[in-house]
Amino acid sequence: MEPRARAGKNVGKETFNPKEVSALLYAYGDIQHPLPETVRVLDDIVTEFLEGVCFEASRHAQVAGRQKLKFDDFEFALRRNPQYLGKVKSMIEKRQKIKEMRRTFDQEDDALAKEHGKDAAAAAAAAGGAGAAATEEDDLLGLDDEDEDLEVARTATSSKGTGGKKRKGAPK
Repeated sequence: MEPRARAGKNVGKETFNPKEVSALLYAYGDIQHPLPETVRVLDDIVTEFLEGVCFEASRHAQVAGRQKLKFDDFEFALRRNPQYLGKVKSMIEKRQKIKEMRRTFDQEDDALAKEHGKDAAAAAAAAGGAGAAATEEDDLLGLDDEDEDLEVARTATSSKGTGGKKRKGAPK
């Protein structure tokens, strides 16, 4: 079945959210609440354009003997318009850069968590278990032995036990 034939059953139906299309129109200089016909026409134009590009890309993939579309197929479909091609390439590059940054960030987090876990375990073993939670919390907050006044203030303003339900037999 040809890709355009499947889209024929949706002719006349809106593909995109009308509020988003009207916001796009407003961003490009139209009035804040455009006519519904304007929104529908822009929806049809954008849908038809995207269908055409995807159809062209799928034909290229089919000729190449593949069922899945690749970026090269879209490059081929957009080869006649360098502005679209450049925009798509820049978006792909940004996506890859974000993916690499996330991977790097996750690796750094894992390394820091392992390092902190080793430090916390060593501190817990040195403290004998009773003060392990306080030592770990001090490590997280960056408190030293010299910052005892901050530690006292922190324990004095502790919110444990406050804000809960009152007991029936408790004095008022």
